Amino acid sequence: MKTQILIAALFFGGLITAQQKKDSLKVNAIDAVTLKKQVFKKQGDRLVYDVASSSIAKGTNTFNLLKQTPMISSIDGKTLKILGKNDAVIYINNKKTNMDSEALIEMLKSTPSEDIQKIEVITVPGSEFQVESKEGVINIVMKKSKNNGYNGTLKMQNEQAYYNNPNAGASFNFRQGKWSGNSNFRTGSWTDRQRYTLSNGDPTFKNESFGFNDDPNKNFGGGFNVDYEINKKHSLGFSYNMRYNKSFNSVLDITNWQNGVLNNRTVNNEDAQTRNHSFNLNYEMKTDSLGSKLTSNVSYLWFNRDKVSFNESFPLTNDTINKYSALHQAVPQIINNYAANIDYLKKTAKGATWLMGISYNHTNTDNDTRQDKLKNGEFIIDPNQTNHFIYKENILGIYLNYERKLTEKISGKIGARYEMTRSTGDIVDKTGFERNYNNLLPYLNLNYAISADHNLSYTFSSRIRRPRFWELNPSRTYFTPTNYTQNNPFILASKYYNQELNYMYKNAFYANLSFNMVEDAAASDLIPLQGTVTAPKKDSKGKIIKDIKGNPIMETTRFLRYIRTNYGKNREIALTLGMNKSWFKDIWTTNYSVNLGYVTYKGGVFEDPTSMPVPGETEVVDPYIIDVKNYNMSATLNNVIRLSSKKDWFLGVNYFFASQTAMEGGMIGARQSFDLSLKKIAGDWTIVAEVSDLFNQSFYSIKGVQPNGKYNNITNFNYPRLMSIGVTYNFGNQKLKKAREMKSANDAVKSRT
Repeated sequence: MKTQILIAALFFGGLITAQQKKDSLKVNAIDAVTLKKQVFKKQGDRLVYDVASSSIAKGTNTFNLLKQTPMISSIDGKTLKILGKNDAVIYINNKKTNMDSEALIEMLKSTPSEDIQKIEVITVPGSEFQVESKEGVINIVMKKSKNNGYNGTLKMQNEQAYYNNPNAGASFNFRQGKWSGNSNFRTGSWTDRQRYTLSNGDPTFKNESFGFNDDPNKNFGGGFNVDYEINKKHSLGFSYNMRYNKSFNSVLDITNWQNGVLNNRTVNNEDAQTRNHSFNLNYEMKTDSLGSKLTSNVSYLWFNRDKVSFNESFPLTNDTINKYSALHQAVPQIINNYAANIDYLKKTAKGATWLMGISYNHTNTDNDTRQDKLKNGEFIIDPNQTNHFIYKENILGIYLNYERKLTEKISGKIGARYEMTRSTGDIVDKTGFERNYNNLLPYLNLNYAISADHNLSYTFSSRIRRPRFWELNPSRTYFTPTNYTQNNPFILASKYYNQELNYMYKNAFYANLSFNMVEDAAASDLIPLQGTVTAPKKDSKGKIIKDIKGNPIMETTRFLRYIRTNYGKNREIALTLGMNKSWFKDIWTTNYSVNLGYVTYKGGVFEDPTSMPVPGETEVVDPYIIDVKNYNMSATLNNVIRLSSKKDWFLGVNYFFASQTAMEGGMIGARQSFDLSLKKIAGDWTIVAEVSDLFNQSFYSIKGVQPNGKYNNITNFNYPRLMSIGVTYNFGNQKLKKAREMKSANDAVKSRT
């Protein structure tokens, strides 16, 4: 926004004072000065988007605002990603959010955009951030005001995909004297519909499966945060968050063909419930007037997921090998986490900043998997797939950062994080392991402001990625009796080395070059392992069938397991070119970016680390070779057009495209999404109508071929077209200051549940 003024108010006031002292000083004429606040700029280790100065930040919500932020994208309306990164970790006022991902997205969708001051995008986070692998950070900075009072938001939305999915939410904030707080509640239901096409085999054998999955979900969640300012130096806060999800009568129905002949049909019925409760106690003490402070947290997290399923396979031919089979499976998981941390931020009079801290996490997971298999007309325990797995993990972290401005043009930040991990895994009465490792994770950022229009920065960071707790649980999820996913308790942590070079021109155009190296890499998806099991043939009563010489007659069964495991290393280089600019007096706002990448994956999987010998059976696993080199490209084009001079009608036109992209499990087909939205602002009411992925083109299709001719292809069509209409009502004092956001000591663990 351009404003012509005679002189800046501060300077004008100073002139009046000077004229009162010196009558001889006369100012005959002053030229007009044109001021334009920078909406998008590079600042230290982050890109800053000054939302309060942007014309699109009116009458929308925080989630939609983030989608319009440079370097950030969302093609499904449920997740946020930083271009070139795995995921975006959300911070609010430099404090990591204390919610699971779905609750967080709903909170962002119910938070008015008018509450946001700026959004900071940190593509390579420093040592003080609790992130893993190559995750980036989005820090949302809220506006501040000391007004007492209350405000809130009511939101209702109805989405139409394959099924109709309604949801609603409410948030309430208050401030009165030394007390402040906020609370939120969300409820809704949705049913996912997916259609599968699976094929695998080799030049001599072909297996095809076709089917669908209906997964109904009902959930509600919420939480509250209360903050008490003891005095100007001391503050105490408490927060609680919870979420409950129920998914009963989820049905997976698959029909199988072998070499073009109809073989059998598998139906899997599943009931699951998930409960999540987290508590955090926070204390903060300000130690000087420069902004130095001591912060401490004590946290507890309880996570419980109960899942039971009944899998039936019906023969559709008269052969004796593929006869009726069934199994019951129960896969419960309980996670208890206790955590604490202390941070001390020290600012000096010369502008330098020190940050030092220590954190501790203790996690105990209990996974008591039970599986019964139908034999001789009754269900008996399957000892091979019945596992009681107990995993314990202790992580001690120590970190130190130093940041300062070296010259008028050069600034820097250097730091390191030292983590000591001690963990044990015990599959009761079967096997176990112990893993102890230490990691020194350095960090460096250098920023050079070449001129007012040019900025150059370099960042290096090292991180590790620990396996998620559910990935470690040695259980299976079945498509068919011989086609299933297999978790792996023996998977190792991966080491990441991330480098980035960023250039910005006129705070509107940017180029971002990144290079990532991964050692002990684990597949970002699943590795498809094919093989055979040879075992004695049995009759309908379970007795071994023998030949005339008394020797068992052996039969061979093919299998396909999608397994999580380490395979080797990968390298990735990516170049992102972007622009964020408004045209025609802010009538048209554009946020464009193009990402060019080159990736290599090198390694292989030569055995199933989860297999346990069964007497009388012989298992052969075909080696899975990973030797991939791939160029890929993606583009995001977001447009917001103001349709009226009153700034109450807005049109959104967005387009996303991703070319074929290689992964360890195969080649992902090209995807694209074309989205339209229309927004109407009427006082405290906002009405938004949206169509996402108008042409149903953002589904996943994967094709993988091995050097020996074996192949595995997957098409997962999830009916991505989504039409929705939402109504939001904001009430109360909209200038109310938010309660102090608090960092939870167990944030790093939450992302692994």
